[in-house]
Amino acid sequence: MPGRLVLVATSPRVAPGLLSHEAWALLSAADAVLVADPHHPWLAPLRTAGIDVVVAAYVGTAMDLARSLLSRTASASTAYIASTDGDPGLAGALAALLDGLGDSGPQVDVVLGSWDLPGAHVLDLVAVMDRLRSPGGCPWDASQTHESLVEYLVEEAYETVEAIETGDDAALREELGDVLLQVAFHARIAEEHDDPWTIDDVADDITAKLVSRHPHVFADGEARTPDEVEASWKRLKAEEKGRDSVTDGIPDALPALVLAAKLLRRSSDVDGVGWVAPQVEAAAARAYDSVDGEAGDLLLALVARLAAAGVDAEQALREAVRRHRTRIRTAEGWAG
Repeated sequence: MPGRLVLVATSPRVAPGLLSHEAWALLSAADAVLVADPHHPWLAPLRTAGIDVVVAAYVGTAMDLARSLLSRTASASTAYIASTDGDPGLAGALAALLDGLGDSGPQVDVVLGSWDLPGAHVLDLVAVMDRLRSPGGCPWDASQTHESLVEYLVEEAYETVEAIETGDDAALREELGDVLLQVAFHARIAEEHDDPWTIDDVADDITAKLVSRHPHVFADGEARTPDEVEASWKRLKAEEKGRDSVTDGIPDALPALVLAAKLLRRSSDVDGVGWVAPQVEAAAARAYDSVDGEAGDLLLALVARLAAAGVDAEQALREAVRRHRTRIRTAEGWAG
Protein backbone atom coordinates (compact mmCIF):
# COMPACT_ATOMS: atom_id res chain seq x y z
CA MET A 1 0.00 0.00 0.00
CA PRO A 2 1.48 3.39 -0.99
CA GLY A 3 2.62 5.61 1.83
CA ARG A 4 1.93 9.26 2.45
CA LEU A 5 4.19 12.25 1.91
CA VAL A 6 3.36 15.40 3.81
CA LEU A 7 5.11 18.59 2.74
CA VAL A 8 5.20 20.99 5.69
CA ALA A 9 5.64 24.61 4.65
CA THR A 10 6.77 27.11 7.27
CA SER A 11 7.34 30.83 7.17
CA PRO A 12 11.00 31.89 7.39
CA ARG A 13 9.73 35.01 9.19
CA VAL A 14 8.34 33.01 12.11
CA ALA A 15 10.67 31.74 14.83
CA PRO A 16 11.49 28.00 14.52
CA GLY A 17 9.38 26.00 16.95
CA LEU A 18 6.15 27.89 16.34
CA LEU A 19 3.98 25.41 14.48
CA SER A 20 0.26 24.81 14.11
CA HIS A 21 -1.24 21.99 16.15
CA GLU A 22 -1.94 20.04 12.93
CA ALA A 23 1.68 20.29 11.84
CA TRP A 24 3.04 19.16 15.21
CA ALA A 25 0.63 16.21 15.20
CA LEU A 26 1.68 15.14 11.70
CA LEU A 27 5.38 15.43 12.50
CA SER A 28 4.97 13.44 15.70
CA ALA A 29 3.03 10.68 13.95
CA ALA A 30 5.22 10.41 10.82
CA ASP A 31 7.45 7.37 10.36
CA ALA A 32 10.22 9.67 9.18
CA VAL A 33 10.77 13.43 9.25
CA LEU A 34 13.14 14.83 6.62
CA VAL A 35 14.86 18.09 5.78
CA ALA A 36 17.17 18.80 2.87
CA ASP A 37 19.55 21.19 4.62
CA PRO A 38 21.99 20.19 7.37
CA HIS A 39 21.67 23.74 8.72
CA HIS A 40 17.87 23.85 8.59
CA PRO A 41 16.59 26.12 11.41
CA TRP A 42 14.01 23.50 12.39
CA LEU A 43 16.53 20.78 13.25
CA ALA A 44 17.13 21.90 16.82
CA PRO A 45 13.47 22.59 17.78
CA LEU A 46 12.31 19.25 16.39
CA ARG A 47 15.05 17.25 18.06
CA THR A 48 14.40 19.08 21.32
CA ALA A 49 10.77 17.95 20.99
CA GLY A 50 11.97 14.34 20.67
CA ILE A 51 11.39 14.04 16.93
CA ASP A 52 14.16 12.30 15.01
CA VAL A 53 15.00 14.30 11.89
CA VAL A 54 16.92 12.93 8.92
CA VAL A 55 18.89 15.18 6.59
CA ALA A 56 18.25 13.71 3.14
CA ALA A 57 19.53 14.50 -0.35
CA TYR A 58 20.60 18.05 0.37
CA VAL A 59 23.06 18.03 -2.54
CA GLY A 60 21.64 17.82 -6.05
CA THR A 61 18.74 19.03 -8.14
CA ALA A 62 15.08 19.42 -7.27
CA MET A 63 14.46 16.18 -9.18
CA ASP A 64 17.05 14.37 -7.03
CA LEU A 65 15.30 15.60 -3.90
CA ALA A 66 11.89 14.58 -5.25
CA ARG A 67 13.12 11.06 -6.04
CA SER A 68 14.65 10.73 -2.59
CA LEU A 69 11.43 11.80 -0.88
CA LEU A 70 9.24 9.45 -2.91
CA SER A 71 11.58 6.53 -2.39
CA ARG A 72 11.37 6.98 1.37
CA THR A 73 7.58 7.19 1.13
CA ALA A 74 7.08 3.94 -0.74
CA SER A 75 5.36 2.24 2.19
CA ALA A 76 5.64 4.71 5.07
CA SER A 77 4.37 8.05 6.29
CA THR A 78 7.00 10.69 5.64
CA ALA A 79 6.98 14.37 6.53
CA TYR A 80 9.27 16.78 4.73
CA ILE A 81 9.86 20.28 6.11
CA ALA A 82 10.43 22.70 3.26
CA SER A 83 13.71 24.56 3.10
CA THR A 84 13.83 28.27 3.88
CA ASP A 85 14.10 29.09 0.16
CA GLY A 86 10.90 27.19 -0.59
CA ASP A 87 12.71 24.44 -2.56
CA PRO A 88 12.39 25.93 -6.06
CA GLY A 89 11.38 23.33 -8.62
CA LEU A 90 10.44 20.65 -6.08
CA ALA A 91 6.67 20.85 -6.69
CA GLY A 92 7.13 20.45 -10.43
CA ALA A 93 9.55 17.56 -10.00
CA LEU A 94 7.17 15.72 -7.64
CA ALA A 95 4.26 16.26 -10.04
CA ALA A 96 6.25 14.80 -12.94
CA LEU A 97 7.30 11.72 -10.95
CA LEU A 98 3.81 11.14 -9.56
CA ASP A 99 2.36 11.27 -13.09
CA GLY A 100 4.64 8.41 -13.99
CA LEU A 101 3.69 6.36 -10.94
CA GLY A 102 -0.07 6.63 -11.45
CA ASP A 103 -2.15 4.92 -8.75
CA SER A 104 0.91 3.24 -7.28
CA GLY A 105 2.30 6.58 -6.13
CA PRO A 106 1.99 7.84 -2.54
CA GLN A 107 -0.56 10.35 -1.33
CA VAL A 108 1.02 13.81 -1.21
CA ASP A 109 -0.38 16.59 0.95
CA VAL A 110 0.79 20.11 1.70
CA VAL A 111 0.31 21.48 5.21
CA LEU A 112 0.95 25.06 6.31
CA GLY A 113 2.84 24.72 9.56
CA SER A 114 3.17 28.46 10.12
CA TRP A 115 2.25 31.58 8.24
CA ASP A 116 3.18 35.22 8.29
CA LEU A 117 1.59 37.66 10.67
CA PRO A 118 0.62 41.08 9.27
CA GLY A 119 3.78 43.15 8.89
CA ALA A 120 6.10 40.13 8.86
CA HIS A 121 7.47 41.02 5.43
CA VAL A 122 9.07 44.12 6.92
CA LEU A 123 11.65 41.64 8.25
CA ASP A 124 12.74 41.02 4.66
CA LEU A 125 13.34 44.73 4.16
CA VAL A 126 15.39 44.87 7.36
CA ALA A 127 17.48 41.89 6.21
CA VAL A 128 18.10 43.34 2.75
CA MET A 129 19.04 46.73 4.21
CA ASP A 130 21.47 45.04 6.58
CA ARG A 131 23.05 43.15 3.69
CA LEU A 132 23.46 46.33 1.64
CA ARG A 133 25.00 48.24 4.53
CA SER A 134 27.32 45.46 5.76
CA PRO A 135 30.86 44.66 4.50
CA GLY A 136 30.65 43.12 1.04
CA GLY A 137 27.37 44.91 0.36
CA CYS A 138 26.79 48.08 -1.65
CA PRO A 139 29.48 50.81 -1.48
CA TRP A 140 26.93 53.57 -2.08
CA ASP A 141 24.59 52.38 0.68
CA ALA A 142 27.50 51.90 3.04
CA SER A 143 28.68 55.48 2.51
CA GLN A 144 25.36 57.17 3.35
CA THR A 145 24.66 59.15 6.53
CA HIS A 146 21.52 60.58 8.10
CA GLU A 147 22.49 63.94 6.58
CA SER A 148 23.12 62.63 3.06
CA LEU A 149 19.72 60.92 2.98
CA VAL A 150 17.71 64.02 3.89
CA GLU A 151 17.04 65.00 0.27
CA TYR A 152 15.72 61.52 -0.51
CA LEU A 153 13.43 61.50 2.51
CA VAL A 154 11.93 64.84 1.49
CA GLU A 155 11.66 63.79 -2.16
CA GLU A 156 9.91 60.52 -1.34
CA ALA A 157 7.47 62.33 0.95
CA TYR A 158 6.50 64.73 -1.84
CA GLU A 159 6.18 61.90 -4.37
CA THR A 160 3.85 60.12 -1.94
CA VAL A 161 1.73 63.27 -1.67
CA GLU A 162 1.58 63.49 -5.47
CA ALA A 163 0.40 59.86 -5.71
CA ILE A 164 -2.37 60.60 -3.21
CA GLU A 165 -3.43 63.79 -4.98
CA THR A 166 -3.58 62.06 -8.39
CA GLY A 167 -5.47 59.08 -6.99
CA ASP A 168 -2.85 56.67 -8.36
CA ASP A 169 -3.17 53.71 -6.01
CA ALA A 170 -0.34 51.70 -7.60
CA ALA A 171 1.99 54.68 -7.37
CA LEU A 172 0.97 55.25 -3.75
CA ARG A 173 1.92 51.70 -2.86
CA GLU A 174 5.30 52.15 -4.53
CA GLU A 175 5.98 55.52 -2.92
CA LEU A 176 5.04 54.27 0.54
CA GLY A 177 7.61 51.54 -0.02
CA ASP A 178 10.21 54.20 -0.79
CA VAL A 179 9.28 56.05 2.41
CA LEU A 180 9.53 52.80 4.37
CA LEU A 181 12.97 52.24 2.86
CA GLN A 182 14.09 55.58 4.28
CA VAL A 183 12.92 54.51 7.75
CA ALA A 184 14.78 51.19 7.48
CA PHE A 185 17.88 52.93 6.07
CA HIS A 186 18.11 55.49 8.87
CA ALA A 187 17.51 52.81 11.49
CA ARG A 188 20.28 50.65 10.02
CA ILE A 189 22.71 53.58 10.07
CA ALA A 190 21.78 54.20 13.71
CA GLU A 191 22.93 50.68 14.60
CA GLU A 192 26.47 51.95 14.02
CA HIS A 193 26.15 54.91 16.44
CA ASP A 194 28.16 55.04 19.64
CA ASP A 195 24.80 54.80 21.37
CA PRO A 196 23.03 52.57 18.84
CA TRP A 197 19.34 52.02 18.27
CA THR A 198 17.45 49.84 15.82
CA ILE A 199 14.25 49.73 13.83
CA ASP A 200 12.73 47.81 16.76
CA ASP A 201 13.36 50.84 18.96
CA VAL A 202 11.68 53.03 16.34
CA ALA A 203 8.66 50.70 16.32
CA ASP A 204 8.59 50.54 20.13
CA ASP A 205 8.63 54.33 20.41
CA ILE A 206 5.82 54.94 17.95
CA THR A 207 3.73 52.12 19.42
CA ALA A 208 4.09 53.55 22.92
CA LYS A 209 3.20 57.00 21.58
CA LEU A 210 0.07 55.74 19.84
CA VAL A 211 -1.10 53.98 22.97
CA SER A 212 -0.43 56.95 25.26
CA ARG A 213 -2.06 59.42 22.85
CA HIS A 214 -5.24 57.32 22.58
CA PRO A 215 -6.42 56.96 26.18
CA HIS A 216 -10.00 56.79 24.88
CA VAL A 217 -9.04 53.49 23.21
CA PHE A 218 -6.41 51.96 25.47
CA ALA A 219 -7.37 53.46 28.84
CA ASP A 220 -10.30 55.16 30.52
CA GLY A 221 -10.14 58.46 28.63
CA GLU A 222 -13.11 59.89 26.78
CA ALA A 223 -13.17 61.33 23.27
CA ARG A 224 -16.28 60.77 21.17
CA THR A 225 -15.66 62.97 18.13
CA PRO A 226 -12.67 63.60 15.85
CA ASP A 227 -12.39 67.14 17.26
CA GLU A 228 -12.25 65.82 20.82
CA VAL A 229 -9.61 63.27 19.79
CA GLU A 230 -7.49 65.99 18.18
CA ALA A 231 -7.80 68.25 21.22
CA SER A 232 -6.79 65.38 23.51
CA TRP A 233 -3.82 64.55 21.25
CA LYS A 234 -2.58 68.15 21.33
CA ARG A 235 -2.90 68.37 25.11
CA LEU A 236 -1.12 65.07 25.72
CA LYS A 237 1.61 65.98 23.24
CA ALA A 238 2.23 69.32 24.93
CA GLU A 239 2.47 67.60 28.31
CA GLU A 240 4.84 64.91 27.04
CA LYS A 241 7.09 67.39 25.22
CA GLY A 242 7.03 69.95 28.03
CA ARG A 243 5.94 72.62 25.58
CA ASP A 244 4.82 76.05 26.73
CA SER A 245 3.76 77.68 23.47
CA VAL A 246 1.50 76.42 20.71
CA THR A 247 4.32 77.39 18.36
CA ASP A 248 6.76 74.92 19.92
CA GLY A 249 7.57 71.90 17.80
CA ILE A 250 6.62 73.43 14.44
CA PRO A 251 9.70 72.89 12.24
CA ASP A 252 10.92 76.02 10.47
CA ALA A 253 12.06 73.88 7.53
CA LEU A 254 8.47 73.30 6.41
CA PRO A 255 7.51 74.94 3.09
CA ALA A 256 6.21 78.45 3.78
CA LEU A 257 2.55 77.71 2.92
CA VAL A 258 2.51 74.55 5.05
CA LEU A 259 4.27 76.41 7.85
CA ALA A 260 1.77 79.28 7.71
CA ALA A 261 -1.25 76.96 7.71
CA LYS A 262 0.10 74.93 10.62
CA LEU A 263 0.91 78.02 12.68
CA LEU A 264 -2.51 79.56 12.04
CA ARG A 265 -4.23 76.30 12.94
CA ARG A 266 -2.22 75.91 16.13
CA SER A 267 -2.88 79.48 17.23
CA SER A 268 -6.61 79.56 16.50
CA ASP A 269 -7.44 79.29 20.22
CA VAL A 270 -4.94 81.92 21.41
CA ASP A 271 -6.72 85.10 22.45
CA GLY A 272 -5.53 88.54 21.40
CA VAL A 273 -3.59 87.56 18.28
CA GLY A 274 -3.97 89.80 15.25
CA TRP A 275 -2.41 88.03 12.32
CA VAL A 276 -1.91 90.99 9.91
CA ALA A 277 -2.65 94.71 9.72
CA PRO A 278 -6.41 95.34 9.32
CA GLN A 279 -6.00 96.98 5.90
CA VAL A 280 -4.11 93.96 4.59
CA GLU A 281 -6.77 91.59 5.91
CA ALA A 282 -9.49 93.70 4.29
CA ALA A 283 -7.67 93.74 0.94
CA ALA A 284 -7.23 89.95 1.09
CA ALA A 285 -10.94 89.49 1.80
CA ARG A 286 -11.92 91.71 -1.15
CA ALA A 287 -9.54 89.89 -3.46
CA TYR A 288 -10.85 86.49 -2.41
CA ASP A 289 -14.48 87.55 -2.83
CA SER A 290 -13.71 88.89 -6.30
CA VAL A 291 -12.37 85.61 -7.69
CA ASP A 292 -15.50 83.64 -6.80
CA GLY A 293 -13.73 81.06 -4.66
CA GLU A 294 -10.83 80.35 -7.04
CA ALA A 295 -8.34 80.41 -4.17
CA GLY A 296 -5.58 78.72 -6.13
CA ASP A 297 -5.77 81.26 -8.93
CA LEU A 298 -5.66 84.07 -6.38
CA LEU A 299 -2.50 82.65 -4.85
CA LEU A 300 -0.95 82.12 -8.28
CA ALA A 301 -1.75 85.71 -9.30
CA LEU A 302 -0.24 87.03 -6.08
CA VAL A 303 2.94 85.02 -6.58
CA ALA A 304 3.18 86.33 -10.15
CA ARG A 305 2.68 89.92 -8.96
CA LEU A 306 5.37 89.50 -6.31
CA ALA A 307 7.76 87.92 -8.81
CA ALA A 308 7.23 90.87 -11.19
CA ALA A 309 8.14 93.17 -8.33
CA GLY A 310 11.29 91.18 -7.60
CA VAL A 311 9.92 89.65 -4.38
CA ASP A 312 10.53 86.00 -3.46
CA ALA A 313 7.06 84.82 -2.41
CA GLU A 314 8.39 81.88 -0.38
CA GLN A 315 10.79 84.06 1.58
CA ALA A 316 8.25 86.85 2.04
CA LEU A 317 5.71 84.43 3.52
CA ARG A 318 8.36 82.82 5.71
CA GLU A 319 9.28 86.22 7.16
CA ALA A 320 5.59 87.02 7.76
CA VAL A 321 5.18 83.68 9.53
CA ARG A 322 8.14 84.49 11.78
CA ARG A 323 6.54 87.81 12.71
CA HIS A 324 3.27 86.06 13.42
CA ARG A 325 5.03 83.51 15.60
CA THR A 326 6.37 86.40 17.70
CA ARG A 327 2.86 87.89 17.99
CA ILE A 328 1.49 84.52 19.17
CA ARG A 329 4.20 84.09 21.80
CA THR A 330 3.62 87.65 23.00
CA ALA A 331 -0.10 86.98 23.36
CA GLU A 332 0.74 83.82 25.31
CA GLY A 333 2.95 85.82 27.63
CA TRP A 334 6.31 84.68 26.30
CA ALA A 335 8.97 87.11 25.13
CA GLY A 336 10.33 86.71 21.61
